[in-house]
Amino acid sequence: MGPSINLPTATSKIIGSGKLSVGPAAVGLITPKPWVIGVLARQLFSIAGPNGRTDVNQTLLQPFVNYNLPDGWYLSSAPIITANWSADSSQRWNVPIGGGVGKIFKISGQPINTSLQAFDYVERLSGGPKWAIRFQVQFLYPR
Repeated sequence: MGPSINLPTATSKIIGSGKLSVGPAAVGLITPKPWVIGVLARQLFSIAGPNGRTDVNQTLLQPFVNYNLPDGWYLSSAPIITANWSADSSQRWNVPIGGGVGKIFKISGQPINTSLQAFDYVERLSGGPKWAIRFQVQFLYPR
């Protein structure tokens, strides 16, 4: 649990709020082998910025589930669900569903996590994406 801060660094008014926003964030998980199950939650409220811009009141939820397979492979789903409480109710939610596969491996002793997931948006803003693909590469530094 801790603070979340969103700095107004977007170079376009279309993709950024223009507001300095802060709020709480928390993650909880359980690990009943071979599963990893949890959720990341964050709420942001604007505290400063231009008066002409809409105030920020946004929720982010990222439920996640991994099923670990042999040899570093895993099945995963980690959709990023958002709600903009300042928007009209018909333009409030982005809700993707989907999942994919990942693998943890080493190159020259360096652990690396890669994953590929695909999502269909069952609820979305008008003009928002109908689907998304997420490819991630993470360098791991275990203790």
